[in-house]
Amino acid sequence: MRNTALVCVCSTVLSVAVGYVYAYAVVRGDIFCVRFFSVVPIAHLVTPPFVGGLAFILLFGRQGFVTHTLLGLDVSLYGFCGLLLAQTLCFFPIAYLICAQTLRGISAGVEQAARGMGAGRARIFWTITLPLSFPGILGALLFIAVSVLSDFGNPMIVGGRFRVLAVEIYTQLTGWLNAGTSAVLGLVLVVPSVVLFVLQNHVLKANAAKMATVGGKVHGVPRETAPAATRVCLTAFCALVSLAVVAQFAVITAGAFQKLWGVHTAFTLDHVRALTKYLHELRNSVAFALVSAVCSTLIASLTAYMTHRTALPLRRSLDVVAQLPSAIPGSLFGLAIALAANRLHFRVSQVLIVIAMTVGFLPFSYRIMSSAYAQFRTTLDDGARSLGADRLHVFGTVLLPLAVGGLFSSFVYTFVRGVGTLSAVIFLVSFKTPLASVRILNLAEQGDWGKSAALALLLTVVTFMTLGVGRLAIGRFVGRAGGR
Repeated sequence: MRNTALVCVCSTVLSVAVGYVYAYAVVRGDIFCVRFFSVVPIAHLVTPPFVGGLAFILLFGRQGFVTHTLLGLDVSLYGFCGLLLAQTLCFFPIAYLICAQTLRGISAGVEQAARGMGAGRARIFWTITLPLSFPGILGALLFIAVSVLSDFGNPMIVGGRFRVLAVEIYTQLTGWLNAGTSAVLGLVLVVPSVVLFVLQNHVLKANAAKMATVGGKVHGVPRETAPAATRVCLTAFCALVSLAVVAQFAVITAGAFQKLWGVHTAFTLDHVRALTKYLHELRNSVAFALVSAVCSTLIASLTAYMTHRTALPLRRSLDVVAQLPSAIPGSLFGLAIALAANRLHFRVSQVLIVIAMTVGFLPFSYRIMSSAYAQFRTTLDDGARSLGADRLHVFGTVLLPLAVGGLFSSFVYTFVRGVGTLSAVIFLVSFKTPLASVRILNLAEQGDWGKSAALALLLTVVTFMTLGVGRLAIGRFVGRAGGR
């Protein structure tokens, strides 16, 4: 519990700090190559989460490229320090997205007024920009804190002997067959998660009200150009973070084509050829992720419509229920489903895995769809109803076509997280339903880094290909809709 609290605080603070500085550099820093730097966090966000932990070991492990090959050190970063760095790189893109949106919403007129009163750039940042960014920063802190508490892949791969509750829940059940202790540890982990969930909801509502009072963009008000020294420093910072992200992709690719990582670096295709053994795992991961992404997006779309666009009774309770799964750590959620299925003698693991993915990622899809619906005036609903359309017809023919961007974002997020999920499904897989993410974890634990990297690379390529096909389909749909 002490380790979990320590890593939660440190990883959350460091992730938000890196994400905010990175967002400030992209939005306000006038840095060089801003388009490239703005894409890097997005690309890293859609990468399966465990890839970062695996790449970290290949870079900084005992036979790591940086520690062993470049520096000639016989050291290992397994433990707290390694876990802190791995989680920071894993979660900073979330902080970047939240903080970038907050920074773009701050009116330029407020800063211009401060400049007119003689305030310098540093004073404007500390007294205006940073305080107005606080709602976004606090929201990012709470969101990432819950994510760190639920993180399973990074502590399992990088944590070593530094034990945290998310991994201990799994170890107590699978290693010691102690379901009671595992359940109790899960309940202990729920307490801070629920507290953070309540605070997060409160901050989100306060943030919406705050940004409404701050106002939107003031057109025609130029922003002050950053000094050259500031631009260089911010560019160097973004370049360093981007280098770490790009290095993860590079080291996974290199590891898939090396004979024995860190020992025998000769080029080989053996690991890639061996992937034919794991096509069943890959098909399962993609199929379950697709089904859960469709189910989660449809459920979230309908729920968001009922809670935000209708006057149905109990809609506030429905709003809380739709977001409640985000307060339940994935390890405990998967354990609860496994215990319930065992009590009911239900053995269809495919259904259990889809349920775990669908419900586990429902809160994120729900928030995306709620934000998408908030952009449309309720007069659209009223106009359709006045022409005789019922609620279901309005939902299917008016709101859903307009919210196609939100539907795509929800689907992509759920699919990407589903392909690489570990914590929620680790208790639900069976010999008949193996998953690629679990296989990668097993290969890494066995020290078979080549096959582990090759499978991780293939899963990453499949994820980006799915994203590309989805974007192409959405572009054609929007183009046809615009033509009509």
